[in-house]
Amino acid sequence: MDVALGGTFDPVHDGHRKLFERAFELGDVTIGLTSDELAPKTRSVDRQVRSYDEREADLEDELAAIASEHDRAFEIRTLESPTGIATEPQFDYLVVSPETKGGGERINEIRRERGHDPLEIVVVPHVLAEDGDIISSTRILRGEIDESGSVIEE
Repeated sequence: MDVALGGTFDPVHDGHRKLFERAFELGDVTIGLTSDELAPKTRSVDRQVRSYDEREADLEDELAAIASEHDRAFEIRTLESPTGIATEPQFDYLVVSPETKGGGERINEIRRERGHDPLEIVVVPHVLAEDGDIISSTRILRGEIDESGSVIEE
């Protein structure tokens, strides 16, 4: 089975790792990594996003370890639009977080318009930090938590 997953992944954290783990349980994975142009448009906060090359290198390291555990292949492709690669016909699954489920439904509308079968949308629950709030890249960059959700004491 072919699995699509997309995001900015800046920085990679345990919530992302849970998405990756689920994706590799389902099949071979193609990750759409937001381009330098798209990345700032997909963020709900005003902050600098690291370059595509930096994010891709970190993502490659993360994925290689998880893929080998599941004996799966992966590919990282540049995501130029929010609906990006998942509208292509070869995919069977789309792995999303709860807040991106609506985007997955929009992708299925586009797929139907193009005559492709809809994807099975697999929603992976958020990973909570030790303070009970979700782990997010924004919280990490604000210095509230680390990538595993441990609260950083001031």
